[in-house]
Amino acid sequence: MGYFLEFGFLGLFVSAFLAATILPLSSEIVMTGLLLQGLSPWALIIVATTGNVAGSLLNYALGYWASLGMIKKWLRMSEEEFVKAEQRFKKYGVFSLFFSWVPIIGDPLTVMAGILRIRLVWFLLLVAMGKCLRYLVICYMVLQAS
Repeated sequence: MGYFLEFGFLGLFVSAFLAATILPLSSEIVMTGLLLQGLSPWALIIVATTGNVAGSLLNYALGYWASLGMIKKWLRMSEEEFVKAEQRFKKYGVFSLFFSWVPIIGDPLTVMAGILRIRLVWFLLLVAMGKCLRYLVICYMVLQAS
């Protein structure tokens, strides 16, 4: 993660983008390091949210255009898990995308949105709101603790 810190805002954008995909990265650690270096919290929130939403948009695009077999393999989901995820998404609706920031369920939610052809405007609005709120909370917690 130190590598991302060397690049400041660009490092945060890249780590947030990659963290929104299935790669096991933590943009929160990068954001914390940059906050402790004295960078603007508001700028960090904007950069991290933008990068994370862009990564989620990649997931959406994969869901929209990729074959179901490829998606199941990419997400490492069995047929049963896939059906359950689809049922949950349909049960809770488009507003479940607000929780796309939650670890483990966030990536499948954004892919499922693409599969189900959720309107892009709703996708972007709800995902951005949820992810921005997460980064606001992280900044608040770090700044209160330091």
